[in-house]
Amino acid sequence: MAKRLTREQKKEQAVVDLVNKMFEIAGHQVTYDDIKDRKDNWFQEWTMTFEQHLEWQDWGEKYLKKQLNLSAKRAELEMQWASLAWGLKFSNFEEYHASKN
Repeated sequence: MAKRLTREQKKEQAVVDLVNKMFEIAGHQVTYDDIKDRKDNWFQEWTMTFEQHLEWQDWGEKYLKKQLNLSAKRAELEMQWASLAWGLKFSNFEEYHASKN
């Protein structure tokens, strides 16, 4: 029988899954294992569009609600922190917001 993960292990796995999904959505052949030990600004080497960011945010909120049993508001807040901590820079932020006005 598989051993159940502790809450802390689930959180650690969530970080791995969120970073991997971010790279996948952004279309980069990079994984968490490729960047986990880097001390530089690795997140500035790759970009994602603002639309890809929104897709990642949506996916991450659903994932966190399911995997960590978070409320919708808490999952949204955690994804904002994840974006701040590990998120890639946007390649089209200005264009996206200009098109919305």
